[in-house]
Amino acid sequence: MKNILITGGSGLVGKRITAHLETKGYKVAWLSRSPDKYEQKSFFWDLDSMKIDENAITWADAIIHLAGEGVADSRWTAKRKQAILHSRTHSTQILSDAISKAEKKPKTFVAASAVGYYGFDTGDNLITENSPKGNDFLSQVVTAWENESERMEGLGLRTVMLRIGIVLDKSGGALKEMMKPPVAAPLGSGEQWMSWIQIEDLARMFVFAVENETLSGVFNAVGPQPSTNKTVTENAAKKIDKMFVSIGVPGFLLKIVLGEMAQMVLGGNKVSSKKIEAAGFKFRYPTLEEALEKTFLKGGSRD
Repeated sequence: MKNILITGGSGLVGKRITAHLETKGYKVAWLSRSPDKYEQKSFFWDLDSMKIDENAITWADAIIHLAGEGVADSRWTAKRKQAILHSRTHSTQILSDAISKAEKKPKTFVAASAVGYYGFDTGDNLITENSPKGNDFLSQVVTAWENESERMEGLGLRTVMLRIGIVLDKSGGALKEMMKPPVAAPLGSGEQWMSWIQIEDLARMFVFAVENETLSGVFNAVGPQPSTNKTVTENAAKKIDKMFVSIGVPGFLLKIVLGEMAQMVLGGNKVSSKKIEAAGFKFRYPTLEEALEKTFLKGGSRD
């Protein structure tokens, strides 16, 4: 496999995956609504009109599917919820429809998923890929998303789905938001679990999934040592010399500010990485200390 097509390639994770692939000699192209906008080789697609440049499919040996509206970008109005769901299911439908018609099909499909599959809050239970799904909004979204990705297996593509946890990156995502206030503090009790993964390890995991031809099915994309919200916040604050106070931001206040989305930060999951490790993946940043050191390294966190 030499040609890798990425959806959501211009995002934080997509850019990291692109860099890792190109370092290893792969040719990478993105799918974009505005392909002329990027220096990166790009093909056109559009979710609203459900259109795609079919040349992208015949060009690709493998597809990495990351596209989807950010779940924490704004309050969950009915319209926003629909966008979060449709951006994932419709984008996958476009790909599967185009692949089914293509004379030359990709061999591999690696799709993003999320630990939100298991529900907002699973307490202290250690969650594996065989744990039951939740019954809240995000769980329903992830279930529908994975159901669409599973259609690729019926088209003859080796299919891998990576259920991503909290991505540690200073440029965006949860960690950037946690470090924004003048003083760092836990959210709610601070005892809820955060199953994190350093962004470079996540990018490497996607590359691993592309290259390992025996890999298929669902894998948790989290680091091997989940930590509590309080522990992550306190240790991240130390790395950037920010004041930390142990008194948590009250849950009722978060619910007023964030609405239903507050459940996402007040709950948590203690998720196992044993399955992907058993498949041969080696973490470079397995501990929170190593992951945060890499994340806040001067000059960025790219390897």
